[in-house]
Amino acid sequence: MQLDAIFENGRFRTLDPQRPGATRMGVFGGRIVGFDADLEGCTTLERYDLGGAHAVPGFNDAHQHLSMRGRRLRSLDLRAHVVGSLDDLYAAVELFARDLPPGTWIKGSGYDQNKIGAHPTAEMLDKVSAGHPVWLEHVSAHMGVANTEAFRLAGFSERYGVPDVPGGAVEREESGRAVGLLQETAQRLVTDAFRPIGTDEIVDYIKAGSEVGVSEGLTSATEPGIGAIDHIGNSTIDLYAFQRARDQGVLDVRMTLMPYITVLRDLGALEGESTWRGLDLGVRTGFGDDYVRLGPTKIATDGSLIGRSAYMSCCYHDDGDNRGFLQFEEDEVRVLITQAHRAGWSVAAHAIGDAAVDAALDAFELAQVQYPRHDPRHRIEHFAVASDAQVARLVELGVTAVPQGRFISELGDGMMRALGPSRSLQCYRMGSLIEAGAVLPGSSDSPVVHGSPLLNIHDMVNRVTADGVPLAPNEAVTPAQALEAYTAGSAYAAGEEKSKGRLQRGMLADFAVLSDDLLAVDPGTIKDMSTGATVIGGRVVFNDGAL
Repeated sequence: MQLDAIFENGRFRTLDPQRPGATRMGVFGGRIVGFDADLEGCTTLERYDLGGAHAVPGFNDAHQHLSMRGRRLRSLDLRAHVVGSLDDLYAAVELFARDLPPGTWIKGSGYDQNKIGAHPTAEMLDKVSAGHPVWLEHVSAHMGVANTEAFRLAGFSERYGVPDVPGGAVEREESGRAVGLLQETAQRLVTDAFRPIGTDEIVDYIKAGSEVGVSEGLTSATEPGIGAIDHIGNSTIDLYAFQRARDQGVLDVRMTLMPYITVLRDLGALEGESTWRGLDLGVRTGFGDDYVRLGPTKIATDGSLIGRSAYMSCCYHDDGDNRGFLQFEEDEVRVLITQAHRAGWSVAAHAIGDAAVDAALDAFELAQVQYPRHDPRHRIEHFAVASDAQVARLVELGVTAVPQGRFISELGDGMMRALGPSRSLQCYRMGSLIEAGAVLPGSSDSPVVHGSPLLNIHDMVNRVTADGVPLAPNEAVTPAQALEAYTAGSAYAAGEEKSKGRLQRGMLADFAVLSDDLLAVDPGTIKDMSTGATVIGGRVVFNDGAL
C-alpha cells in the first residue's frame, strides 16, 4: 500500500490506552492508518523524520475567538505588558493617531483597568486622538470606551442623549452625559457605526489567527458567537468568510463555529405545533465537514468577572452595591434555549457568575424535560464561579463546563479582588469537575488572554496569578489531565471525539511536535516549552525545524 506520508523516529504520545506510544505513524487521505509494525511493507509519497522529538495529538481549543485574535493582531495593542499605565495608553493612542488619514477610526484592544488603574475616558481620548473617532475594546471584549467623535458618528452629539440599553450599561456623569465606557449590549451604540466589516477584512483576520494558532500546535478550535454584530460577530456572513478563507488556503486550523443565538430565528411551526429557532433549511449543530462545521449556538447570559458585570448571587467583594446583571431576562433565556434545543441545536451558554450558572442550568433542565433528546451535549462557557452543588448538578444534567486556563495568571489577580478570599476558592474549577465525573475541555478564550495551548496548560497545572498568588490551588489538575483536556476533552465538547483528540487508526492525522515531553518536565516549566511543528490531516502546516 502506498501512503501519503509516514512520520518516523518520533516519540508519539497517542492518548490511546490500547497503544499509548509509538515511533512511526502512517497517513492516508488525511487519517491515521497505522503505527510501527502496521506500516511494514508500505511505501509512501512523503517521509518525515522527527529526530526523536515528542509528539502529542493536536491541541484543540474549545473556546477561542480566532477571527477576533487576528483582528487584535491588526489593531493597536493595549495589553498590560505593552501599556503599563493609563498615561501609557493615552500616549499610545496619540502616537498611533499621527500617521492616520483624517477621519480614520482608531481601534485598540486589550486594556485592563485592573492593571492600569482605571478605564480611559472620552474626555482624555479627545485630547490625544487628533480628531479621530476612537474605540478601545476592553481585554474581556465585554466593554469598551469611545471618545466624543465616535459618539458623534454614532448619532450622539457631545455624548448627550445616549440611551440605556437592556442587558448593558452606560457610565455617565452627573449631568447624564456619557463618560465613554459602554458595557455589554451597550457597546453596539457605538460599534454599529463601523460594523459590519467587509469580508476581505474578516478573511485577513482569520488568516492572521490561523497562522499564529498553528505556530502554537493548534489544530482545531471552536469560535463562539459568529454572525451577530449585536454580540461579538464580525458580520452576518461570518460563515461565508470562514469558508472563503478555507477556499483561499489561508485557514489551516479546523474550525467549529457557534452561531450566536440571535442569528437563529423562528422558522414557523414544527410539525404543526409551537415555534422553534433555527437557520434556513433546518441547518443545525453538526452541519459541515472536517474543516468548517457548525457547533452549538451560543447565548451570553451575563458579562465579565473582571469587568464586574457577571451576574452573581451576592454583590462583589470590592463593589458592595453591584451583583452584575443578565443580558437577557431569565424567562427569555429559558425560551431561547428551549426553542434551540427543540430544533436540534446544542447550546453553549456563556455564564460566569454563579447566579448566571443557575439560570443556564435551569434552562437546560427545562428544555430536556419538555423535549427529551439523547445526549444534546449542551455546554456552559466559563462556569467561572460555581458551588459544589452547581458542579454536581452540571454533571447530573450532562452539561459540559468549558473553563479557561490562562485566565488564572493573566486575569486572576483582578478576579480575586472581585470575589474576595472565600469565593475565590470557587473560581474556575477544574479539578472538582474531573473529580465529579465531568469531561474537562481545554480552552483559552483568546484573545481575552494568550491563546497558546502550552501556556494555558501551564496555568491549569500551576494556578498562580501574575502577582504570584495561588488561585484556588485545590482546583489544579495534573499535566496528564491538562493534556487530555486540551485534546480529547475539547473534541468531546464539540461532539467530535470519534475523529479527534487521540492518535488512533482511522482518526484525523492531527498532531503537534513539542520541544520536550510535556508529562516529564518540571510542571513549573511547561510555559517555557515550544512547538517545533504542527501537522493537520497529515500535512505539515508549521515547521520550526522539527521536521
